[in-house]
Amino acid sequence: MEFHHISVLLNEVIDGLNIREDGIYIDGTLGGAGHSSEIVKRLKSGKLIGIDQDLNALEKASQVLKDYEEKVVLVHNNYENIDIVLKELEINKVDGILLDLGVSSHQLDEESRGFSHNKDAPLDMRMDKTNTLTAWDVVNKYSANEIEDIIFNYGEDRWAKRIAEFIVTERKAKPIDTTLELVSVIKKAIPKAVRMEGHHPAKKTFQAIRIEVNRELEVLRNSINKMVDLLNPGGRLVIITFHSLEDRIVKEAFKELYKDCICPPHFPECRCDKVREIKILTRKPILPSQEELTNNPRSRSAKLRIAEKL
Repeated sequence: MEFHHISVLLNEVIDGLNIREDGIYIDGTLGGAGHSSEIVKRLKSGKLIGIDQDLNALEKASQVLKDYEEKVVLVHNNYENIDIVLKELEINKVDGILLDLGVSSHQLDEESRGFSHNKDAPLDMRMDKTNTLTAWDVVNKYSANEIEDIIFNYGEDRWAKRIAEFIVTERKAKPIDTTLELVSVIKKAIPKAVRMEGHHPAKKTFQAIRIEVNRELEVLRNSINKMVDLLNPGGRLVIITFHSLEDRIVKEAFKELYKDCICPPHFPECRCDKVREIKILTRKPILPSQEELTNNPRSRSAKLRIAEKL
C-alpha cells in the first residue's frame, strides 16, 4: 500500500499545540501520522491517541509510530465520537486536540477510492469503507433537487442545477458507475467557455459529493464544542481547514465559545449565565508560507485556527 503524505503546516501545528511532555494529545484525523509522529517525539510520560475512520491510514500510522507503541493508542472511529473513545479509554480530559480536515493525499492518489476526478475508478469516496453510503448512491439514487442542493451548498457551484439535471437525464439510460463517467456528464453540463476557466470543471461537484458521503460538515459542527469540553484548562484545539465552508464553521464556533454573554442587548443585566470558554489565539487564520506552497501545492487552501481552553 503506497502512502505518500506531506503534513500541512507542521511546525505551526506543533507550536500551536504547546505540547507538554506529560500531556495527553489527540490527533482526530490521524492520516499518515505526519503530525502525530512529531507530537509523540515530544512526549515522555504523556500519551497520544490517534483516531481515524480510514483503516488504511491506521495501518500506515501503526508502521510510522511503531517505535513509540507504549505512548500511542490507535482507534478506528470518527472524531465525532471523541467523547465515546475517551470514555472507553477511561480518560476524562486531554491537553490538546488536532484536526487536519478534508481528503488526504493518500485517498486522492489511491485510484480505487474514487476521490479524484483525474483517475478512473468506481464511484465510492468513502473515508470509512465500513459505511454503506457511497458516491454511487448519491449520483444514482438522489433526486435532482437533492443533487442540486448538495452541489450548490457544498461545492458552491453556480452550475449546480444544470449539472444535477444532466446527471438525472444520463442515469435514465444507464447508471453512472465511475468517476470519469461522472466527469463526462459534468463537462456536458457546463458550457465550454466556462470549462476553460481555471479549475477542473468537476472539482466542485466531486468535493460536494465527498462531503455528503462522509457527512464532513455535520461531523465538524457536532464536534467543536464537545472537544473544548474535553480539554484541560490551557489545553489547545488546533484545526486545519481546506475550504471556506469548513473554515466558516470553525470561525463561528470559536466566536460563540469566546462570548461571555448572549443576552439580548436591551437586557439591563446579564441573565444567561454564559461563560467565556476559550481564548482565540488566531484572530486571523495561519496560512502556509511561500516555501511550503512551493514544496507542497496541496497546502494552498489550508487555514489553521487555534483556541485555548480557559
